[in-house]
Amino acid sequence: MATLLLHHPCFLDHHTPLGHPERPDRMRAVDRILEHERFQTLEREAAPMGAVEAVALAHPERHVENVRKHVPEQGLARIDSDTTVSPGSWDAALRAIGAGCQAVDEVMEGKVQNAFCAIRPPGHHAEYDKAMGFCLFNNIAVAARHAQKKHGAERVAIVDFDVHHGNGTQNIFWDDPSVMYCSTHQMPLFPGTGAANETGAGTIVNAPLTAGDGSEQFQEAVEVMLLPRLTAFKPDLLLISAGFDAHRRDPLANINLVEEDFAWITAKLMDIADASCNGRVVSMLEGGYDLEGLARSVAAHVMTLMDS
Repeated sequence: MATLLLHHPCFLDHHTPLGHPERPDRMRAVDRILEHERFQTLEREAAPMGAVEAVALAHPERHVENVRKHVPEQGLARIDSDTTVSPGSWDAALRAIGAGCQAVDEVMEGKVQNAFCAIRPPGHHAEYDKAMGFCLFNNIAVAARHAQKKHGAERVAIVDFDVHHGNGTQNIFWDDPSVMYCSTHQMPLFPGTGAANETGAGTIVNAPLTAGDGSEQFQEAVEVMLLPRLTAFKPDLLLISAGFDAHRRDPLANINLVEEDFAWITAKLMDIADASCNGRVVSMLEGGYDLEGLARSVAAHVMTLMDS
């Protein structure tokens, strides 16, 4: 079966201040690399507009309304010092939600083997009732809840290899043993969470890395800390928070991965999915702020998904 790519031009309409790392050029870089002939066999679909009711699977109404009221009619508005919205941000955020839900639908229904959602704004820092860290809504948390509600998934695993810890995803699923959240990330670093002793209901698995770590330390953390827990959990669906800012070129952190490392972890996660849930994987873009490093890493990740 094919790999599905979900994307939409509206992701370019979420604007941030000049010099902000989470900028529309990130999406242009991803779109450009995925137009290469290597990716001709991708099933391509426009990300649908997500419903506000879908957002409410992971966030209370007050949070949704707080984001909505910040969206300006023109110019830019700040939710916090890092997180900005523009007139196009609401539609972009809802289409990011829609992409995740659509990807889950098609993977769970067996229409495609796996999916990659090329989306922005990212989501994994958005907590239950708080937008932060460039993130408005927690896209992957909504996708997980959608899989549970619509498709009856009893166990959903989320693996997050963004260089920043997904505090929002951890916050939302802290007390929920039906969702396993596994993360590799640099620590100390924003947002300050992600210590190995943060375990929630027993299904939070953090494997922090130290500034300067590279492929060897990353792969050891995945092999020792993450993969055995995922294997034992036996998820019905595996979701990936695919952040590529642990690349050695990235300006926001100091982990020295290369694109081959992202291909490696993708293949390892696909092996877990093959063994537990018929290969069902949905990946959603998170960070990655060096355009060349981002493009090359996305290419390696998606090529590995396509090799299933």
